[in-house]
Amino acid sequence: MTSHPTASRAEWLKARLDLYYAEKAFTRRSDDLARQRQELPWVRVEKDYAFVTEAGQASLQDLFQGRSQLMVYHFMFGPDWQAGCPSCSMIADGFDGFATHLAHHDVTLMAVSRAPLEKLLAYRTRMGWSFPWASSGGSDFNYDFNVSFTEAQQKAGIEYNYLMKGHAMDVEPLPAPVVDFAKSCGTDGASYSRDRPGLSTFVMEEGVVYHSYSTYARGVDALWGAYQWLDRAPRGRNETGPWFRRRDEYGAN
Repeated sequence: MTSHPTASRAEWLKARLDLYYAEKAFTRRSDDLARQRQELPWVRVEKDYAFVTEAGQASLQDLFQGRSQLMVYHFMFGPDWQAGCPSCSMIADGFDGFATHLAHHDVTLMAVSRAPLEKLLAYRTRMGWSFPWASSGGSDFNYDFNVSFTEAQQKAGIEYNYLMKGHAMDVEPLPAPVVDFAKSCGTDGASYSRDRPGLSTFVMEEGVVYHSYSTYARGVDALWGAYQWLDRAPRGRNETGPWFRRRDEYGAN
């Protein structure tokens, strides 16, 4: 006997129609939020940032790869880590297909991390990805866009996701999942929590780059393709904590 409520087909249809109208309202609200994002004022990027890419040294303008829009996924991979963040890796599993479609719509999707390019490319090969990835390790880029922090900033209190000390990685002691993720990356919890996930978008007009939008923490949930599927599964996310691993670390099902 199932522990979940059951119903006749007619009863199910009535409940489904109630949900249908709620989903339609949510979709319209989501459309409104998308318009609000696009209406945000742009901020001119005044600083020259240096990156290392497969093509060599690059500027922020170079990351656009000839397109007018750039979307940067801030992938958690610190300089001393041996592997990328598991949750960022799960999100990035969906990048390759989308990157091709975006490129044909005047948008470049680029991952950026502080680790040396050699580490990033080796990890990309391990995971079977092909999307472009750049190292920002020699610049202030990650720090200026609030996804990396110094040890001194960490001690004083980190402002992340537009709030001070508003994240699970800002508490003491660190939650067990954070410590476990750090170990899986070959680093300690304190070092791991000095890098954070996020998305930043940029636009270029007449050779000038502007910052248009950034989001962090659960703001990147919509990019997490597997969760969009699970939210529509019979038992939903069905989790009490992080259950996922890197794609090549699962045992046989």
